[in-house]
Amino acid sequence: MLTLDKIYQASYVLKEVIRHTDLIYAPQINPESQIFLKPENLQLTGSFKVRGAYYKISQLTDEEKAHGVIACSAGNHAQGVALGATKNGIKSLICLPAGAPISKVEATKKYGAEVCLVEGVYDDAYQKALQLKEEKGYTFVHPFDDENVIAGQGTIGLELLEELPDVDVVIVPVGGGGLISGIAFAIKSLKPDVKVYGVQASGAPSMLNSITNRKIERLNSVSTIADGIAVKEPGIHTYDICNKYVDGIVAVTDDEISTAILTLIEQQKLIAEGAGAVSVAAAMFNKVPIKGKKVICLVSGGNIDVTILSRVINRGLLKTGRSYTLTVELADRPGQLVGVTGIIARMGANVISVHHERAGSKDITGCYLQVVMETRNHEHIEKIRQELIREGYHIIS
Repeated sequence: MLTLDKIYQASYVLKEVIRHTDLIYAPQINPESQIFLKPENLQLTGSFKVRGAYYKISQLTDEEKAHGVIACSAGNHAQGVALGATKNGIKSLICLPAGAPISKVEATKKYGAEVCLVEGVYDDAYQKALQLKEEKGYTFVHPFDDENVIAGQGTIGLELLEELPDVDVVIVPVGGGGLISGIAFAIKSLKPDVKVYGVQASGAPSMLNSITNRKIERLNSVSTIADGIAVKEPGIHTYDICNKYVDGIVAVTDDEISTAILTLIEQQKLIAEGAGAVSVAAAMFNKVPIKGKKVICLVSGGNIDVTILSRVINRGLLKTGRSYTLTVELADRPGQLVGVTGIIARMGANVISVHHERAGSKDITGCYLQVVMETRNHEHIEKIRQELIREGYHIIS
């Protein structure tokens, strides 16, 4: 049974293992609120997961340790289990989705674990881990639906109240629900007036749907850049705890997540993975009632593959109007390209690339010009468009 004493015990056990991640004041995230970030992306292994994994392993019996441990993960829990097992001299086998970021797979191996890649998503890796557990006799370390794991994650709740005693709202990423369960239980046990909200990706709203419909529901599929919270079905324990202690769960889109990642990079010099940035996205886009409040956004992890990061940044630039692709239909005669790019330059935008295409124009004497440019925001884009129209150019898109 999860108790506050167990969370305090976990805090004591973890004291010599984890890093203390101090709050960062980030007023730019939402100027109408006092926003603070809890940067668990700077935690050992790059995410909060080491807390629950290490505490769980520390509580195993000698017999359980002798069998070795097995776990399933989208990547962060894998690293936590691998580190915890290696530090305790225990063999570990981790089942990861085949599509997990390469950086997470390689980091898991470096922490000393054997890796088994499984086709599909987290839930497929979970079924494979259960199969191997039965076949080989491993001790299973669940990524979220385990009271010792939840207690380990709950140590963050104790730290939040210690670091900002007058906090009004805490916003937490949600996948299977282990993180928010531990944090909500700890906070509500000590300061029940503090609001705790969860955030899921709109492409993987398993806990949101379950809480809304008052029963655990399994999604047929998940699709989101936030791979760390792409969970089809919440846990039994986590569902019950969320139902009792969490004040609400909301969803954010991949575009909003990308914008939050970009904002954290530019304004705070922090690298967050998709799952880690959903709390910031919820604050930025006013998904929860935080106006005038002291708010902590938990940045739960920073293990994002660099190739994915590049795509996410581009998506964030598009979402915020920092990048724009303009297509103009022109008469195919000298001086047209200079005319268009001259206007763009005069309006303060920077041309990144230009593509000139004769084929496809309805007018046999016409052509298409596609221009990719760096812009300041959506208002800047609209001013450029209006200036081109005023000068007589026909904008296609």
